[in-house]
Formats: sequence, C-alpha cells, structure tokens
Amino acid sequence: MSDQVLPWLFNFSWLAWVLYWLIAGRGRLKPVAQRESRLERLGHIVPLVIAIGLFWLPDQAHGLLFRRFTPPSSSLAWLGLGITVVGLVFSVYARRYLGGNWSGTVTLKEGHTLVREGPYRLIRHPIYTGLIAAFAGTALAQGQVRGLLSLILVAGSLVVKLGREERWMGERFGDEYRHYRTHSWALLPWIF
Repeated sequence: MSDQVLPWLFNFSWLAWVLYWLIAGRGRLKPVAQRESRLERLGHIVPLVIAIGLFWLPDQAHGLLFRRFTPPSSSLAWLGLGITVVGLVFSVYARRYLGGNWSGTVTLKEGHTLVREGPYRLIRHPIYTGLIAAFAGTALAQGQVRGLLSLILVAGSLVVKLGREERWMGERFGDEYRHYRTHSWALLPWIF
C-alpha cells in the first residue's frame, strides 16, 4: 500500500472514532447523580482541544513545533498508524463495557456500578489508555515536536481527570474500590 494513503487512513481512523463516540453518547445512559463543575471540566477539555489543534496545524509551517524528533520514515509512520488504530479500538472496546455508566465528564450516575469486567479487570481507566496510545501513535507517525507536545497535553489532562474519578469512585464504593485499586493499574499495567 502506498505511503500516500497514510494521511487518509489516519483521518479515517480518527473520524470513525469520533462518529462512534458521538453516536454512542446518545445511547441509553443512566441519569447523572453528581457531575464535575464546568470549571473542573475545562481543566481537562482545554488541553485536549489544544492537543487536537496541534495535530491539525498545516505541515508546511516552520519553527520549533515542526522540528522532527524522528527521521522521516515510512516504517515509523505505518507503525504509528497501527498503534493509533489499536488505541482507538481499545478505547471503543472499553467504552462498550461501561454501558450506561459512561459519561464524557466526571460523573456518578444513579445506580452507578463498579465495572471490573473486560479491560477493566486490569486497568481502571482503559479508555484513557487507548486514547493515550492513539495520540502516541499519531505523534510517532508525524514525527514532529508538536506531536510530542500534543501527547503530553493529552496524557496530563487525562491523569488530572482520572484523579478526580478515582476520588469519587473511592467515596462512592469505599472498600470495594480500594480493593479494586490494589488489584489493578490506573493506565498502564506494571507501570502506573
């Protein structure tokens, strides 16, 4: 397959993910019992928006953001695409396990349940794991400093968000959640 298809495949992968996310968000979700404030939400949304914007800057621009951290390489670009697709698919897989508990904001739902099946057996925030992997793959394929900055912004904002989720889940589920935490990882098995 030609390297000229790579940009199209990246765009298609991300667009398919966004469409799935929008459609799935309109499904049957449990009513919200508690939600983070708008200011708290902006704390993790703004970095995500900036990170996405960095990826969409025109390639013809110059400056520090466009310096390469990897040499131009077809192999790295294809590897990056593979990592991106695996990350996006993993996040969708995890999202499906949450069912009606899912929300784009930090929330507790009425009748909220502690999900520990599927990817949640080992990782407490597998959607974030998948997204970080997808951004890492895209950054690798792009090979520019802006991709690394985007990855740092995404990872940082998701770590802040998961911190709030961990606190709320601990308050809601008490010892059950503390036990779950001791037998799982937040994002990356054996690392974090």
